[in-house]
Amino acid sequence: MKKVKKISLVTVLILIPLFILMLPSGVSAAPLIPIPNINLNVETASQPQQVVDSVKLLIFLSLLAMVPAFLIMLTSFTRIVVVLSFLRSALGTQQTPPNQVLVGLALFLTIFIMSPVYKDMNKNAIQPYLANQLTYEQAADKAIQPLKAFMARQTREKDLGLFISVAKMDKPKNINEVPMSVLVPAFVISELKTAFQIGFIIFVPFLVIDMVVASTLMSMGMFMLPPVMVSLPFKLLLFVMVDGWYLVVKSLVESFR
Repeated sequence: MKKVKKISLVTVLILIPLFILMLPSGVSAAPLIPIPNINLNVETASQPQQVVDSVKLLIFLSLLAMVPAFLIMLTSFTRIVVVLSFLRSALGTQQTPPNQVLVGLALFLTIFIMSPVYKDMNKNAIQPYLANQLTYEQAADKAIQPLKAFMARQTREKDLGLFISVAKMDKPKNINEVPMSVLVPAFVISELKTAFQIGFIIFVPFLVIDMVVASTLMSMGMFMLPPVMVSLPFKLLLFVMVDGWYLVVKSLVESFR
């Protein structure tokens, strides 16, 4: 009986492929889901417009590759990620939270902080441009104004004056006369200074805990026990008791003007 079942199973497995092969070509070849046909051809341009379109595509791809740099240098991302890195160093938790978590948190906080700027750019530049009410140059000028205003509010006059003097420019009457090549580096070093100031304030209470624990261990003669192993639980306890993540994020968000 078992042999008959085995022979029947083998027969079925053999007949199924044969049955599929004997079907009409239109039935067997008809795909359930249409597969797109993509062709990428490199040909000689026969018209000047084709060369212009290729150059525009190349410029667009180059700008797309620079989007991460724009995100870091033109938004609040720099200050946030530096402060979060200082916080992890102050806690002494090595790779906890991991870099992916810190960068992800910094990214979403950046989106939250920059959302009013984006709404202004979308209302005054992007939507009118898509409606053919503005040219590309006019839309670019209107889109850069809210971003310049945001960056100028975070930039110290001393830092901005440094790059204006180095560039040997005349003193601008308003922020719209300051070129981005001058405003961006001034904005970045101002963000770094602010982030280091916040990082120092975060470090102080944890440094006090490290000093107290190290002094206690030395007075007890426990020289072989690393102070970090003893101070880490106390630092984590302090951070949790004061709701540290709430305070840090609240301070970061409110530090932007």
